[in-house]
Amino acid sequence: MHKASKLAARVVTQQSIRSSEPLPSEKPKAVKLSQGLLDKLWLKMTEIFGHRWTASFGVSADQTHAWASVLSGMTGEQIAIGLNAVAALDEKWPPSATEFKALCRPTAESFGLPSAYKAYREATNKAHPSAANAEWSHAAVYHAATETGFHNLNTLKEDASRKIFERNYAICVRMVIAGEPLKALPLALPETVDARCTPEVGRAALAELRKAARGEAND
Repeated sequence: MHKASKLAARVVTQQSIRSSEPLPSEKPKAVKLSQGLLDKLWLKMTEIFGHRWTASFGVSADQTHAWASVLSGMTGEQIAIGLNAVAALDEKWPPSATEFKALCRPTAESFGLPSAYKAYREATNKAHPSAANAEWSHAAVYHAATETGFHNLNTLKEDASRKIFERNYAICVRMVIAGEPLKALPLALPETVDARCTPEVGRAALAELRKAARGEAND
């Protein structure tokens, strides 16, 4: 009985310790779109769509509105991207909150870069030796082209070369958005390249020049 009493006391003590431990913190709730951004969004959407906007979503919105929840955590820059996209679509009726959120994702076009399709076409055209001195529309296009390889752009089938280029271009676009540096645009490429100019050839030529300077050149 004495051992049983000790065991019971130990169980009660362990249960009391567990009950006194703090409960795991609850998952923090998503921060809704700020009232300031919500007001600016409402103003611009009303300017774009007029009564079609207010008839669909009301003349104003507060933190209880569905749009404040759907757009939770979004920044002013993202909202601006979405508004520019809405204006470019030139639709008669406004998008839903989820449709607008999808439009807020940064794209190449929203940062002044050509679309992936246009960038690929430019890369394939300017990768040809005849376009060696051509000007590139943006450093990101040139960077993606060089990472893909001019030889690949000229020789691979379109499906293969386009897949490689678009992957590289997507990385370049993210670098531009993040403010990371890209390769500088080439000022001009040489019209011809001597394939024989290897390091060994260069070292041999330098040795000959040194001999000539010392008057040791062969007759």
